[in-house]
Amino acid sequence: MTSSMLFWGTALLATFSVAAPSIRASDSARLCDSDLEVVSSSLRSLFRSGLSLSPNKSTSRCKVFPGDAAWPREEVWDILNVLTGKRLLKPKPQARVCYNGPDYDAAKCAQLTANWTRSYTHFIDPIEMMSPFAQGLTCTPPNIFDSHNCTQGGFPVYVINATSPKHVQLGVNFARNTGVRLVVRNTGHDFLGKSGGAGSLSIWTNHFKSMEFIPKFEDRKLGYSGPAIKAGSGVQAFEAYKFAHEHGTVVVGGEGETVGIFGGYMQGGGHSPLSSLYGIGADQVLAFEVVKADGTFVTADSTHNTDLFWALRGGGGSTFGVVTSVTVKAHPEMVTTSSSFSFTNANIGNETFWKAVRAYLNYFEVNADAGTYSYFNIIPTAWSGAISFNMVPFFAPNKTLAETHALLDPWFKELKDLGIFKANPNVTEYPSFYEAWRNSFPLEVVEKINATTGSRMFPRENFATEEKKDELLKNIRMSTENNRVQVHFNMKNVDPANVDNAVNSAWRKNIMFSQQAVRWPVNATAAERLAIRKNFTFGDMQRWRDISPGAGSYLAEADRLEPDFGQAFWGTKYPRLLKLKAQLDPHDVFFAATSVGSERWKVESVDGLPNENGRLCRVEQS
Repeated sequence: MTSSMLFWGTALLATFSVAAPSIRASDSARLCDSDLEVVSSSLRSLFRSGLSLSPNKSTSRCKVFPGDAAWPREEVWDILNVLTGKRLLKPKPQARVCYNGPDYDAAKCAQLTANWTRSYTHFIDPIEMMSPFAQGLTCTPPNIFDSHNCTQGGFPVYVINATSPKHVQLGVNFARNTGVRLVVRNTGHDFLGKSGGAGSLSIWTNHFKSMEFIPKFEDRKLGYSGPAIKAGSGVQAFEAYKFAHEHGTVVVGGEGETVGIFGGYMQGGGHSPLSSLYGIGADQVLAFEVVKADGTFVTADSTHNTDLFWALRGGGGSTFGVVTSVTVKAHPEMVTTSSSFSFTNANIGNETFWKAVRAYLNYFEVNADAGTYSYFNIIPTAWSGAISFNMVPFFAPNKTLAETHALLDPWFKELKDLGIFKANPNVTEYPSFYEAWRNSFPLEVVEKINATTGSRMFPRENFATEEKKDELLKNIRMSTENNRVQVHFNMKNVDPANVDNAVNSAWRKNIMFSQQAVRWPVNATAAERLAIRKNFTFGDMQRWRDISPGAGSYLAEADRLEPDFGQAFWGTKYPRLLKLKAQLDPHDVFFAATSVGSERWKVESVDGLPNENGRLCRVEQS
């Protein structure tokens, strides 16, 4: 923003002789009335906390959109910029450098294209989404997908680069009081596009990076006494694991190194390489600091804002508030053993390949109960008929080399008997979880522009008999024969004592969490893409639902078209979550695709596809 935009006269500011508030470490974290004294009385209500709205703001069919008469004037956005310490951004898509215009740069475009699938290319940007199809594919490097020009599409218009709770409060208040759509983004990891929204104001939380080690944290109501770590919501897995390791501990987080595990990950549940030992990510939370829909900044724990505390642990991000920090349990560092290997149907044939996979299913309950976590994929290549099984890795926290061999060697013997292995794959013991994690898991990649994923939790019932395991294998094989790339996790999520939260109860019965992806031709029309996606949702995914009745799906790694998503993502917890949503956010300040209460809204995308490129409007009630 130019310097001339900062002078609007007495009509906008009560007096410009008062300096704009600077954001310093010594300043109060909370928004105070004194912070708004520089704003004229006629505009001050746009930035104040409180839930009361004018009737048109609470009942208008759509969120206010650029070009609408109610869209805030540029001068008003400038006031928000000043109040946030000049942290209001108006970013453009990275790939604009690939298209004709003032930002065209062939060298930068080539560099961006070469690194497009690396998560490090995107999480550092204030708007990029790691599932580009959910943005609407309106500005992608042409060698990845030629969008023919570059438009903002499903990316937000404005972003607050928040580093203090008061920045978040100002953003929440402004969105609520103007009717502008609000988006919350941490790192942009999401399968469904929850970190984007056309015509929106986004609060970017990735720079909440503080970390504090607490040697002894006690909460009698939660039944916990032990070490803890308090971390800003922008802290990512690679930062948290390193910090915990330096203090002789581990924290429960995901396998992906750049995921912001203290943001939407823990709010959505969060499965982990440590889940078979300690439970899901949300089970670890001891306290949140959060900005509510009314703009107030509060603590939510076992004694304060207890309903909010319950909902934030598993109820999903961008739904009940904007979390700025999380305090979680820390567990002792431990020896960890890991093994990665692969085999294909080449030279052994399809039947032998599937016998090897079927043999592995016999060990799922034993391995999960032993506290291990295996992460493997089955990848078909339609044009050649090749199928690969890739273990990346079999991960055994708190297990020595000998203990891990005792678990794996029976299956390895069967693989050798089938002629797949001549010798056992390499199994490596590491002195710590941190070192094993660093050396074992692949860097997560940006989702392709022509694929989307669905997921299912398979409970113990699917492994209870030989017939059930045969049925499970049959459906895995059918998905492979339908050219579905699959990712599977053999794991459980233990149910820690005294934990009552919004986590889907289906996680407690889970033994295999599975994903499959559908792909479509890059040049497919919108109608063709939608037909392929619906066929996948009600075809391959329905087969998985049919053999796991009453189970669920993981809300963070799911199909945006998941039918009855409330049951799938939260099971019996959904009715209570809906009631709390109505109490805590009666005006639906917070919205994200398939979040609690989102059935009341719909993104009216320009191409009719399930993406963020369109207005957010109320669903007409019949």
